[in-house]
Amino acid sequence: MNESLKIPRKLSPTKYALLTGTILLTSAGLITRVLGFFYRIFLSRTIGAEGLGVFNLIHPVFGICFALCAGSIQTAISQSVAANARKGRSVFRSGLIISMGISVVLAYAIIQFKDIIANNILMEPRCAPLLIFVAVSVPCAAVHACINGYYYGMQKPQVPALAQIIEQSIRIGAVFLIADIMIRSGITITVQLAVLGHLIGEIASSLFTITAYRFFPPKMAPGVSHVHSGFQETAPELMQVALPLMGNRLILNILFSAEAILIPSRLQMSGLSDSAALSVYGVLTGMALPFILFPSTVFNSLAVLLLPTVAEAQSEGNDRRIGLAISMSLRYCLYVGILCIGIFTLFGDDLGVSVFKDNTAGGYMTILAWLCPFIYLVTTMGSILNGLGKTSVTFIQNVISMMVRLFFVLFGIPKFGIVAYLVGTLVSELLLALMHVLTLKKIVDFVWNAWDMIVKPSTLMILAIGIYYAAFSLFDPFAGLSLFFKTALHIGILSIFYLVLLLGVHMMKKDPEGEAF
Repeated sequence: MNESLKIPRKLSPTKYALLTGTILLTSAGLITRVLGFFYRIFLSRTIGAEGLGVFNLIHPVFGICFALCAGSIQTAISQSVAANARKGRSVFRSGLIISMGISVVLAYAIIQFKDIIANNILMEPRCAPLLIFVAVSVPCAAVHACINGYYYGMQKPQVPALAQIIEQSIRIGAVFLIADIMIRSGITITVQLAVLGHLIGEIASSLFTITAYRFFPPKMAPGVSHVHSGFQETAPELMQVALPLMGNRLILNILFSAEAILIPSRLQMSGLSDSAALSVYGVLTGMALPFILFPSTVFNSLAVLLLPTVAEAQSEGNDRRIGLAISMSLRYCLYVGILCIGIFTLFGDDLGVSVFKDNTAGGYMTILAWLCPFIYLVTTMGSILNGLGKTSVTFIQNVISMMVRLFFVLFGIPKFGIVAYLVGTLVSELLLALMHVLTLKKIVDFVWNAWDMIVKPSTLMILAIGIYYAAFSLFDPFAGLSLFFKTALHIGILSIFYLVLLLGVHMMKKDPEGEAF
């Protein structure tokens, strides 16, 4: 028998499901992120940095609505189904009814009060007509969030993964088509096109997940049957999990919204005009941050699947499995985070110029590069804490982190400009990552080796950079290529040097965490 076919047998069923699920979601996430990059490039060159700033101002409104009607209920469905799959179908249906009811009320409220929201809260009148598209997208988001939560809880991530790709593909395809028609007709492209694309993507994703659930519902294990429970029985249990998450996410989204709204106004206090402030905000949120967050696709996928896995392990009293999951997450978050620091500090300027034709975006990337390990740690450690039922702890720690950032926004930006916000973001994410890790250390015993997880990969990254400079100091075979392709190839080669060194060190030392969890 082919040896490659024997590899999965060395893994426990749970670890194999987690690994394959993470690979699947990561692949889907990478595809959507790559598509999203081309989409961002297109938007930056059609609606400009100021248009991106206006577009990103309406995101907090959608984020608050999603927190109330979808995100928390999706997590509650996933966690509840993972703990008791036999009642999963009834839990899902109850969650969908609650989610849709809340989403319709929110959509109506946004449409009715769009002018008040735009003028008095977002402080940008141009957002008023855009909020209508946001309102219609809220019920669509609620539908596919609940269905995805059911599939995640059953550890069947295929449908959510495909939904990501379909949503992004249809959004981009529709926007490109509409833009082409507008250009041919001599119509000016505005930020309204980007918001319309958002709505089209949400509609496509909801229709796909509904179709998938209708024809390909997640199946139970052989010999296990569904237990049907009524709404009055399942709804209270579900909301007992969802309500704390809902409150937590609502407060966090309000704080995030306050940050997003305050940044342009504080930039004006630093001496920028209204247009310049929105442009700086657009460059930061629409150009620099998407690059920095690109590798987080891997850890977002891992976090989604870790939550039900950890919840299941806790219900079984298997602390060892939880500890191994934490150690594995810590190790790979730091490995990839350190690699990203090297990439963005070395190539941030070239990426900003070659992709967005903007020097400022590259400067922001080189500063934000140091965020990478902490963002990835926060994503995975926060998910594990939620899976352990410590939602109140993660909430308090996230609020502390957000308050630190708001402090820099309120008092730092007027004096030092956008650099104060970048520094504040670094400080808050570092603080949050430390709080998450220290809290987990008090709850579960896990392996933490600073030498293996920080010193070793950092040393190997420095060595890889040295090899890279030595290899290209005399001759660059890619010098004749465009800046984008040359930069991409240089990044790929540096990554290969680092990964080969890392793999070589691991092969010299048997990994004590190689056991199945």
